[in-house]
Amino acid sequence: MRIVIPVFDGFTLLDAIGPYEVLHALPDAEVVFAAERPGPVRPDGGTPALLAEAALAELDSCDILVVPGGPGARRRVDDEALLEQIRRLHGLARWTTSVCTGSLLLAAAGLLNGLEATTHWSAARILESYGATYTPRRTVFQGSVVTAAGVSSGIDMALALVERVADRTHAEALQLLIEYDPQPPFDAGAPHKAPQAARDLLAAWRPYTATR
Repeated sequence: MRIVIPVFDGFTLLDAIGPYEVLHALPDAEVVFAAERPGPVRPDGGTPALLAEAALAELDSCDILVVPGGPGARRRVDDEALLEQIRRLHGLARWTTSVCTGSLLLAAAGLLNGLEATTHWSAARILESYGATYTPRRTVFQGSVVTAAGVSSGIDMALALVERVADRTHAEALQLLIEYDPQPPFDAGAPHKAPQAARDLLAAWRPYTATR
């Protein structure tokens, strides 16, 4: 089972690594990080770089496509070369997925037209401008297309996908393996939950929220 994770300058590390930590443990899984060309790719924080081992255009098979988000995703919604590779790999894949603003790339590629989808909360209007219907759910399955909300939700998406690809026992075993038992110290992980002071502070950090 080949799992392809496209990466590009400005992607968010956890968007890619969260699902990787779950999916690479599937039986017979092969994970390929791919980019325009092989070599180091810088995430949105600049370091550490992730090594893309293959060029997207050279891949001739893909069972699961995982498209991460980040500031670089928003900058590439008009990158036709990348969008064409996403469309091509989608045509090969059993499952096409995204994390955070990776859904903007799926939408820009025309893969979310008329579908419900999720993304980072700050990108909801942009997502809908491409013909998708935004929903704040953490993971959204629409046939073989799966979108996950902001950053950390990629782990949830990957576990839900494992249940469908394998079974619930595999998903629960992998959840146990990575000890994924969220108990956050604060209940501020969504706009409707976060205190006003936290929202005001985040708004002052622009362009952070404008580029997730």
